Amino acid sequence: MGHKVNPKSFRIGTTTTWPSRWFARDEAYRTHLRQDLGIRDFFKQELKDASVSQVTINRSRGSLEISIATAKPGLVIGRSGSGIEDLKKKFLKKFFPGKKIQFQLNVTEVSKPTLESSIVSQQVIQDLERRMPFRRVLKMAIERVKKAGALGVKIAVSGRLNGAEIARREWLGWGKIPLTNLRADIDYTQDCARTMAGAIGVKVWIYRGDIFEQDRLAQYQPTTPSRDNRGRGPGGRGQDNRGRRPYGDNRGPAEARPAEAASA
Repeated sequence: MGHKVNPKSFRIGTTTTWPSRWFARDEAYRTHLRQDLGIRDFFKQELKDASVSQVTINRSRGSLEISIATAKPGLVIGRSGSGIEDLKKKFLKKFFPGKKIQFQLNVTEVSKPTLESSIVSQQVIQDLERRMPFRRVLKMAIERVKKAGALGVKIAVSGRLNGAEIARREWLGWGKIPLTNLRADIDYTQDCARTMAGAIGVKVWIYRGDIFEQDRLAQYQPTTPSRDNRGRGPGGRGQDNRGRRPYGDNRGPAEARPAEAASA
């Protein structure tokens, strides 16, 4: 049996960070978690035509900050900010009715939307719901990702494809997807298309390159010494603080070799 791991959760703490940033215990934790899921569903429904890539939630005592990354920020903000104000009113009325809370809603633009797996999956879902042939949809999506500069892409769909009686799973890919490499920047999303024949699952992997030590966030920089500096104590090169050789060297400690020390 295979052991499948979400590529984003597999890299949390190394190259990616948490989409929700807050701390709570017991019942407050359960309440915040349910609320976060509801918040993301709310913005997904309200902004389904705005190509939303990610919704980041930050909480502190008495305040809530939400950042929406979208490919069409003008559609979210509206003319002279009227769209975002209406969105705030709907949000507060649904989640915090009759409560006073310090709320802030930020909208950021995605520079390369074709390299975001969530936006690519939304485009695939829209085409499948318009009853387009799934192979043509996958090929068109892969071509768009290739032109955007990705190093690899894989799209999988499963269900009653093209209205077939028997459900099956099909996928198309290009390039490489190094799932076991923690340094690889792989964006992954899974979603569902609601068609006349039934639900069709959509999964998208996009390999956007490698993230090296100098490119990581400051809080994710490793604190352990590098391999070149390990085992170099005051006893000299390749010795620890007690003057002992590393594991596998059976010549004994440095003090037990007077002849070698004299010749040196």
